[in-house]
Amino acid sequence: MTNPRAIHAVGASVVSYLNKAFEISGQALTDVPACKVRLLSSGDLTKIDDVLDLPALTLYLYRITVNEHARNVRRPNGASGQGIPLSVDLHYLLTAWANSAQEEHTTLAWAMRELYMHPVLDAAALNADADWDPADAIQIAPSELNLEDMMRIWDALDPAYRLSVSYIARLVRVDPDRTPDHQPVVATRFGYKDEAS
Repeated sequence: MTNPRAIHAVGASVVSYLNKAFEISGQALTDVPACKVRLLSSGDLTKIDDVLDLPALTLYLYRITVNEHARNVRRPNGASGQGIPLSVDLHYLLTAWANSAQEEHTTLAWAMRELYMHPVLDAAALNADADWDPADAIQIAPSELNLEDMMRIWDALDPAYRLSVSYIARLVRVDPDRTPDHQPVVATRFGYKDEAS
């Protein structure tokens, strides 16, 4: 059963995948500068110069939404007593940090191509901290974010705007903590008896 660490595990899995992909293919490409991908917290953004070695790519979770199509839906092939998982979509900014336009554009294009070529992370590719179900698979897809919304996000953040692309990770399920060993109580019956004093 997937636990609450699933949300962090998705971001960590995307970062791990991109770092491994760079080790395999990125170094062979002479036009892609050596860089690391890092998962950022909101606190990291306030001290970005201390956190990153340039060039770098970062993944920042800026929004979580309940998936409207999977709300109150049990897992496929799930047991009836298993409970209904919380199903969410995770919204990320993939951002390039570099000192030159060429490094910024090339590293971001490389990462976008990797996510385009491999848009699904199955349970084997996901960080094991979340106790994924073997049937779990997370789709990573580009997300439409208009310029106004992008600027609002960056206005709320401490560093100045950086070239970014938005992605959505769906469908992340977070299961209830326990599986009840009995059926839920749906009715009660009380009897009334008049006792003589």
